[in-house]
Amino acid sequence: MLEALATALKTVDEETAIIFSGLGNTPAAQIWRNLMAIDLSFFRSESSQRLRAEGKAEGKAEAVVQVLEQRGITVTDGVRARINGCADADTLARWLARALAVERAEELFVDA
Repeated sequence: MLEALATALKTVDEETAIIFSGLGNTPAAQIWRNLMAIDLSFFRSESSQRLRAEGKAEGKAEAVVQVLEQRGITVTDGVRARINGCADADTLARWLARALAVERAEELFVDA
């Protein structure tokens, strides 16, 4: 997703240069500059990295539940809450691998 955003931003940069050159020294040029003065540092910030990690964890948690459900295994509210409440990528990866083999959802949480 970030690669697509980077590609889009590069395209916007090229198009912006073309548009800006056509505006010359007009009031519209200043308006255009103001509109295009976007702070992109957010995408590299600690906050954005944390948000991406949270998104990945949510995706893995959803995958664990989906695998269990597709296999016909009942996922109780308690199990679902524990899976969705986990933010540790390694734990979620382990649970996802176990979801392929367990017979009951609670077996995900048993340490081997």
